[in-house]
Amino acid sequence: MKKIGAVAVIGAGIAGMQASLELAESGFRVYLIEKGQTIGGRMAQLDKTFPTGDCAMCTISPRMAGVTRHPNIRLYMNSEVTGLEGEPGRFKLTVRKNPRYVDEEACTGCGACAQVCPIQVPNEFTNGIGVRKAAYIPFAQAAPLIYTIDKDHCVDCGLCVLACEPDAIRHGQEALDLTLEVGAVVVSTGYSQYDPSEILEYGYGEYPNVITNLQFERMLSASGPTGGHVLRPSDGEEPKSIAFIQCVGSRDQKRNPYCSKICCMASTKEAIVAKEHAPELECHIFYMDMRAFGKGYQEYVDKAESEHGIRYTRGRVARIMEDHETKDLILLVEDTETGKRLEKRFSMVVLASALIPSPGARALAEVLGIETTPYGFYATEGQSPFDTSREGVFVTGTCIEPKDIPDTISEASGAAARCESFLREARGELVEVKEMPPEKPVEGEPRVGVFVCHCGINIASVVDVERVAAEVGKEANVVHATDVMYACSNANLAEIKEAIEKYDLNRVVVASCTPRMHEPTFRNACQEAGLNPYLFQMANIREHCSWVHSKEHEVATEKAKELVKMAVAKARLLTPEQKGRMELEGTVLVIGGGVAGMTAALECSRQGFNTIIVEREDRLGGYYNDVYAISPDGTGPEALLEPLIRAVEGDERIVVATGSTLRSIEGFTGNFQATLDTPKGEEKIKVGAVIVATGSVEKKPQSFYYGSNRRVLTQNDLEARLKTGQRTFGTTVMIQCVEARDEGYPSCSRTCC
Repeated sequence: MKKIGAVAVIGAGIAGMQASLELAESGFRVYLIEKGQTIGGRMAQLDKTFPTGDCAMCTISPRMAGVTRHPNIRLYMNSEVTGLEGEPGRFKLTVRKNPRYVDEEACTGCGACAQVCPIQVPNEFTNGIGVRKAAYIPFAQAAPLIYTIDKDHCVDCGLCVLACEPDAIRHGQEALDLTLEVGAVVVSTGYSQYDPSEILEYGYGEYPNVITNLQFERMLSASGPTGGHVLRPSDGEEPKSIAFIQCVGSRDQKRNPYCSKICCMASTKEAIVAKEHAPELECHIFYMDMRAFGKGYQEYVDKAESEHGIRYTRGRVARIMEDHETKDLILLVEDTETGKRLEKRFSMVVLASALIPSPGARALAEVLGIETTPYGFYATEGQSPFDTSREGVFVTGTCIEPKDIPDTISEASGAAARCESFLREARGELVEVKEMPPEKPVEGEPRVGVFVCHCGINIASVVDVERVAAEVGKEANVVHATDVMYACSNANLAEIKEAIEKYDLNRVVVASCTPRMHEPTFRNACQEAGLNPYLFQMANIREHCSWVHSKEHEVATEKAKELVKMAVAKARLLTPEQKGRMELEGTVLVIGGGVAGMTAALECSRQGFNTIIVEREDRLGGYYNDVYAISPDGTGPEALLEPLIRAVEGDERIVVATGSTLRSIEGFTGNFQATLDTPKGEEKIKVGAVIVATGSVEKKPQSFYYGSNRRVLTQNDLEARLKTGQRTFGTTVMIQCVEARDEGYPSCSRTCC
């Protein structure tokens, strides 16, 4: 059976976008199906991310731009999957495209329909804080930038029809059923939020100053209903104190018994950002257990407490009461560390609501023929984080279980890789190459255009971006200088392209945040406007100005002026360049033969690449060779290791070098030469890519009499004894976080509990 080189991705949040871009760049056509009006998902609602403090919109905007402009990604907005038939590799997917009541081809996103629309309704994108029109886009950076008519609230006044110059309004539009032929399906439908109004003792929906964390995120955002200012819903005044309550609807046997994973860090981030807005604000977090288990997370919490003055109290809030005169909120809670009953007054309360499956998750599972967990999330098969009960249907992101953004993005890439290997023989069959316009000649004097980004309030709250743009506009050869809200958004990228044509620009400078993530996006925009992509220069005024001089606004502004002037000076000297092609080595080197290394090697082999595993021990398996049982179900490690080792040793594309180490590596991207020390002596190999999967080792503590008293063991020591059959220990005490989560080693080791 010949497989089809196309993949349907259901859900266009950060996971769906990441998987789509990976697949499209790897030679597959992608049908990205989203039930909402825009891509971006939940992450588009966030202000910043933890623990880096990056602007959430800046993180997803390049992906949103990439998805909407990629020649091998087809977008189906306002759409839902209604059927899946066929065999793995050759599916027929039925999609219902619901009416937007706007012609998607004709709409220019001008917003004239929204301006004249007389109907206002609560804005669901801001979770009810603020209003929107019946003709609307969810948020200013929406992609694709196409308006929608909300027929549930439209009164058919016809004003939008009269206001729309492109004649794009279609009040009679009907649903359209489509059939897509695909080889595989990736489900990335994300999560929803538990409705805390069900917990009557917290007063959500009754007390106006009790809000959810997503509502608070929209308050913090520069594009939110309050323009980035934290204000009490009851009176529009700035709060003096805010309480953050954790585990609302989660870790609760009556509601959702699981942990939502992100809440401790999300509330810490929100408290830090709120304090940056209003340094005198008192922020107090009430938590059950602090679960700061990600990379850099414990340090983030420590910094919040020591540098930002955020208070933490361990205890579940029993009840919230409202002072009817002031609308302040009184919390009743027991501090479980002191045993004291507390009664605390706050101006506002923010509830960290549980993450639950998206509405319709179970119905979609029935359509796709895949299983769900008892909680309604999608179930995965065995130890695979992506495979479902139906071959060819993969899942990724928070539709599997709650998880943070870094894990979501990395797993989305993993799900894409599973599709790529599953459809390997069909790679490249349906791809299209994007035709770029011919490059404009750039002889003569440089004509420089400068775009200074607000980055919401990430830059503009510190740097006077209007002043920077005005000052730089006086520089020689600068013919256009302006400030923009989000330079990396589709709307502002279009503005840059229009300016290139309007002002005949032959050099472009963008002053915004890190070029590491955004430079390719801006180069691509220049190329789409007919300008050589290497006639572009960036100035990083976020990391180098607004972040490091956050308390010195004038210093940051003056420094930003100089950095942008330097970028202009360099831009004048830029010359057109062209990309070249080179041959790459087709072999992958995997360093480490544990579970991660073997899994990576097998995936590389399935995609058609020769792979070499270098393992310093004399056998494969790594850490799991010494493990007695795998949590949480107590499965023996052999159930995981033996099939992996058999698959690796039986794969003709994989070479295993046990008892070997990497001595050195040199070369450049796609062409490396590695020198190995093997039992037979030195060996040199050529590889195109390297995967490091060297694992970790257990720290041997210097405390608790370890090493001097034979009855004091580490977890690895205990695993070894259990493995040899020793099961009787008498009274046993487990001590957690030994020489971890402290000044010497501030991180959580994640697996110990």
